[in-house]
Amino acid sequence: MIRRPIRQRSRILLGIASFVVLLAGYSWMSHRAHVENPRNKTLPNFSQFVEGWGRIASGEGGIDFWGDVRASASRLAVGVLAGVVIAFVLGLAMGCFPILEAALMPPISFFAKIPPTAMLAVYFVFFGVIGIKIFVALIAFGIFPALAQSITQAAQNDVDDHTLYKSYTLGASNFEVVWEVVLRQILPRIIENARLQIGPAMVFLIAAEFALADQGFGYTLRMQSRLQNMNIVYTYLALLALAGLTFDWLLRLLRRQVSPWFGD
Repeated sequence: MIRRPIRQRSRILLGIASFVVLLAGYSWMSHRAHVENPRNKTLPNFSQFVEGWGRIASGEGGIDFWGDVRASASRLAVGVLAGVVIAFVLGLAMGCFPILEAALMPPISFFAKIPPTAMLAVYFVFFGVIGIKIFVALIAFGIFPALAQSITQAAQNDVDDHTLYKSYTLGASNFEVVWEVVLRQILPRIIENARLQIGPAMVFLIAAEFALADQGFGYTLRMQSRLQNMNIVYTYLALLALAGLTFDWLLRLLRRQVSPWFGD
């Protein structure tokens, strides 16, 4: 039967099994590669991973792990916050006032179709290449168009006209209707859409750091991939995945706390 639920225990076991299959497949490919070339670095085995972890912990080879964490985390946090704030203000305004939607939605839809990484030259002109500005700009303007469109649609579709008319009948002003009715109704959608933008934001961050930075995860991935130190590259990629999953979980938790009625 389509969409027939399964037990939680089965779901957990299947999730674990999928990772076991992935690890077994990688181990087999790594073993094959090392049989052909014992010094192979593109598919590191477990001992090579341990060696890479030791280099990360000791800072050998110019690796500054905690410096990379601070640099990338600060850029990501400021960029995502800026993008969410811009999208929140414009998206809510367009969703509530059709005149603003008519004026702002066409250019936002236009820029939403341009890949943010293709606009690096534009960001150079407007924000320069020094400091955190270029990274914040790429992340903020990369996620804001899609997020603003999602918030606009939520404000238009998730709040019915009957609720708005009832609010005005009770004497609410435009600001009170927007703040107390529309925003409260679509808040879980805003959080959910912001959660879905964490992945693209990390893509924009790593792309900018790969091209421009002298510190950060993208910079270290670029330098270590040139040296074919894939034990360090794969470790950094795994840490990026764990960071993304952590942000995802935190935003899910926030949504459950502020809007328990929305569902899981």
